[in-house]
Amino acid sequence: MTRLLVIQPDADDPPGPLGDWLAGAGAEIDLVAPPADQVPANLEGYAGLVVLGGGMGAQDDFDHPWLADVRRLLAEAVTRQLPTLAICLGGQLLAVATGGGVVVGEDGPEVGPHIVAKRDLGWTDPLFADVPLMPDVLQFHSDMIDRLPPNAVLLASGTRYPNQAFRLGRCAYGLQFHIETTTDVVLEWARECPEEAEFARPGELTAERLDRFHADMAETWRPVATRFVRLAAGDLEPAGPARPQLPLLGH
Repeated sequence: MTRLLVIQPDADDPPGPLGDWLAGAGAEIDLVAPPADQVPANLEGYAGLVVLGGGMGAQDDFDHPWLADVRRLLAEAVTRQLPTLAICLGGQLLAVATGGGVVVGEDGPEVGPHIVAKRDLGWTDPLFADVPLMPDVLQFHSDMIDRLPPNAVLLASGTRYPNQAFRLGRCAYGLQFHIETTTDVVLEWARECPEEAEFARPGELTAERLDRFHADMAETWRPVATRFVRLAAGDLEPAGPARPQLPLLGH
């Protein structure tokens, strides 16, 4: 079995279908839900790291001091080139842990079913190569990644907030959006955060619409979860080393 550490920062954002997809692909999942569970001191014994979303900010250490431990693990994973999948808050934590920036989005929350656009480099990426040009994703965030970490590769973009998916090194991935949700989870978020939910397009947060949407989303992101497990197991080659960006010579 391929052992993955899955960190769940918020009780309201469980692994959901993503956990089932990972397990179905052969992963053994160790679920850690702070603060009830202590964040491991290091990643020894794990083949990969997954960090889920949450309602807190990526630097909200005063109320959630264990966030510093999660950022430390994310930085360790990048340094060790350990396959990493960081989702929404997780993606923001990955960005902050490695020199990027996160701020409150100037254009307001991004909420509900959306699509993002795959960038050119995504077509040759091990996880993203087979993702459609404009995949379905679930958005529910007020903060946004305004500055990617140095040497990050942008894999998917959006019209309001451009930094939607990125890769660091050969195998650490940050997503601004969600792929792990269910209809019930999203409806509960909407009930808990009515001011944010108002930013969704009319009719997008109904049970019927969300049921159809999650069926479509699974077609795209279940194979990505399977490829992530293969990456962690060593059965899928990670991305090649990033080419250095050389300055243009003047004439």
